[in-house]
Amino acid sequence: MKVTLITGASIGIGEGFARRLAAEGHDLVLVARSEKTLHELCDELMLKHGTMAHYVAIDLTEPDSDARLFAETEKHGFEVDWLINNAGFGSYGDFAKLDLDHEKGMIDLNIRVLIALTSRYLAGMRERKSGQIINVSSAAGFQPIPFMATYAATKAFVTSFSEALAAENSPYGIKVLALCPGSTKTNFQAAAKMDRVIQVKGQQTVEEVIDTAMRSVKSGRTRVVSGFTNDIVSRIVNFVPNALITRVMAKGLRDKYQEDR
Repeated sequence: MKVTLITGASIGIGEGFARRLAAEGHDLVLVARSEKTLHELCDELMLKHGTMAHYVAIDLTEPDSDARLFAETEKHGFEVDWLINNAGFGSYGDFAKLDLDHEKGMIDLNIRVLIALTSRYLAGMRERKSGQIINVSSAAGFQPIPFMATYAATKAFVTSFSEALAAENSPYGIKVLALCPGSTKTNFQAAAKMDRVIQVKGQQTVEEVIDTAMRSVKSGRTRVVSGFTNDIVSRIVNFVPNALITRVMAKGLRDKYQEDR
């Protein structure tokens, strides 16, 4: 059975993808830590849309979690035709004061797990000569961001990796999209213990981000920044030296986050 696998599927953009793709007839494998939330979401989607929705409750930050997830999908005979790497988290503050384990865990989930799952499911896509991978990156990855240094760096990696992978795999009928949302109405900022980090005009809804992603899939794009203002900013920063960007951003945030300087 061909399925769409979504990580971080219990809330936010991951849940948004699950709802949209179930409505479009995709059979789903939803992955997150919260078994209760996943169970309820799967029941709701199957009842409403008549599609299959299977869940795997797993903490992807645990060692070998990608291997265990892959084994689970293989056991059920699922062919992952769409892979949406959405799981991730952020942090905000003076790097010297941030919890090291938290920062290492963020790198692990945002980068290692994404690479591992992509590698494991890409092999089957190559054999079938079809597949769609969506890696959820961020508009934060287009420039260094003081007081958000690790998170922005992980998302720069995700975007770069995705675009390179798209070029490698286009001869095999496999499409890869780096989806780069800006500020979105989810619980991401609360989980990262941050306020409005990048002060752009307004926030997008999850539905708006998903709409952008689906239009980009249909058009075959390899990278898209969701939201007009976010897109304009991402283009402008290409022409501004990083030294200037980081100096200006740091100046505006230093009083709040480096009280002991």
